[in-house]
Amino acid sequence: MTNAHPPAPHPAHPYANLAGKVVFITGGGTGIGAAVAEQLAAAGAQLLLMGRRSAPLQAIAERLAPAQVLIASGDAAHPPDVRQAVALATERFGGIDVLVANAGGHGLGQLTETSDASWAEATRLNLDTAFVCARETMPELLRRRGNIVVLSSLAGHFAGPQVVGYVTMKHALIGLTRSLARDYGPQGVRVNAVCPGWVRTAMADEQMQVLMDKHQLPDVDAAYALASRHVPLRRPASADEVAHCVRFLASSAAAMVTGTCLMVDGGASAVDLPTIAFAD
Repeated sequence: MTNAHPPAPHPAHPYANLAGKVVFITGGGTGIGAAVAEQLAAAGAQLLLMGRRSAPLQAIAERLAPAQVLIASGDAAHPPDVRQAVALATERFGGIDVLVANAGGHGLGQLTETSDASWAEATRLNLDTAFVCARETMPELLRRRGNIVVLSSLAGHFAGPQVVGYVTMKHALIGLTRSLARDYGPQGVRVNAVCPGWVRTAMADEQMQVLMDKHQLPDVDAAYALASRHVPLRRPASADEVAHCVRFLASSAAAMVTGTCLMVDGGASAVDLPTIAFAD
C-alpha cells in the first residue's frame, strides 16, 4: 500500500534540532512553560509566548535572543486574543509549526464545594485554553505539517482528593489529544500529551504548604519528600525534566508518535495502590 505521506528526511540529530521551527507556547512565562521556552530556544526554535501577565513573559524573552521571541499578552481561552497572536507569529516568522498547550490552573474542591464559577474557571484555564489554541492554530499546523503537545497531568489518569475540577479537565485534555490525533493525523499533524506527576513549580509549592501545615514539616523539601515517598524515583520532577520530554515530542525524533500520553511521573503510575501498605 502506498504511503500517502512519506516521512520527511531526518536531520543528523533530530532531537537537538528545532532550527527553523516556530513554536507557540501558552503559559510561557512561569513554571513548565518557561522551562519549555528555554529548552526549545536552545534547540533553535523561534518562539511565540502567550500569557495573561506580560512581566514574566518579558523576563523570559530578555534571557533569550530578542529576535527569537515574540510576546503576546492575552487570554489563551479567548479566541480573538489567540487569533491576534497567531497573526503576529505568521507576520513575523512566517507561520507556526508547534503548539505547546501548557496554560492551566487549579480546580480545587470536591463536588459539593465547587461553585458554578469555580467549575467554569477550571474549565476555562485547563481545557478551553488548549481547545481554542488548537482550533486557531490548526490551519497553520496543517499547512506546515506541524504538531501539538498538550500538558495534561498524572491527574489526567488518576483522581487526587478534593480537586474535581482539575482532575476532570486534565482527563478531558487526554480526550482532546486523542481526538485531534485521530482526526488530523491523516493530514500529517501529530498530537501528543505530556502527563507530569509532582513538578517543583510555584503552583506545586503552594500545595506543599498544605502538607507542611498538616504534618508540621520544617520546609518545602520535606513536604515534597512526603508527597513522593511512594513514587519509585522518590522525588518530584524539575520543570526542566518535563521540558526535555516536550522537546522530544515536538521534534522530528518523535515523527511516528501521535495520540500518546507520555507519563513524566517518576514511576508513580506504575504503583499498585492496594499494595502500598506492604512497603510501609
